Amino acid sequence: MTDTIEKLLVLQDRDRHIVRVKDELAHVEPEREALIARASGAQAGLDAAKNRGKHIESERKKLELEVEAKKGLIEKYSLQQFQTKKNEEYRALAHEIEQCKEAIVKLDDQQIEWMEKAELAQKEVMAANQVANEARKGVDAQVADLAKREENLKKELAELESNRQELLMAVDEAARSRYERLLKNKGATAIVGVEHGVCGGCHMKLPAQILVSCRAQQEIVTCINCGRILYYTRDMDLVAAD
Repeated sequence: MTDTIEKLLVLQDRDRHIVRVKDELAHVEPEREALIARASGAQAGLDAAKNRGKHIESERKKLELEVEAKKGLIEKYSLQQFQTKKNEEYRALAHEIEQCKEAIVKLDDQQIEWMEKAELAQKEVMAANQVANEARKGVDAQVADLAKREENLKKELAELESNRQELLMAVDEAARSRYERLLKNKGATAIVGVEHGVCGGCHMKLPAQILVSCRAQQEIVTCINCGRILYYTRDMDLVAAD
């Protein structure tokens, strides 16, 4: 293996590590947003349960006020009964009082229904509150772990990139320029080995002359199909499979 290829392989290994760390870093923010969204969802469930409880209590209060209003009418009609001297008016007021009493019975039944709903709603609020608290605690811990992981990844990336330029400048200009172009177009698989007569990058069969040149290790050899730089080591099989 030529000295240039060895240096490029070291550089490529560094670039692969850099790509891996950058990819992990790129996933940090979406993970954080997903965690926060999960906590927000639990909180939204709690808020919805509380709102249902408030609505139920509001409806129950309305019925309570209606009952009080009916009782007020009964008092009014009873007073009018006491004051009237006409039988017809007395019977009419008695009828109104009876209707108010019947209405109160119905309203009381409805209040019981709303009270049962309120009890159920309270249980839902308690359950939703527990879920929200657990979600918040879990998310807070995971977000903290994620922040620590992000910090470590940034530190690792800084260390990986710290002397990449030195590794790059150690390669001659022509090979360096070719490698940079391949890195941009092919990613961190700019330099690949040859096995069974095929390119390790595009997996296309290589002409015999390319294989011979690659084995000779006298110059930089590239794949005629994908343009990647090829290299040979003794543990590779350069003989094309039948």
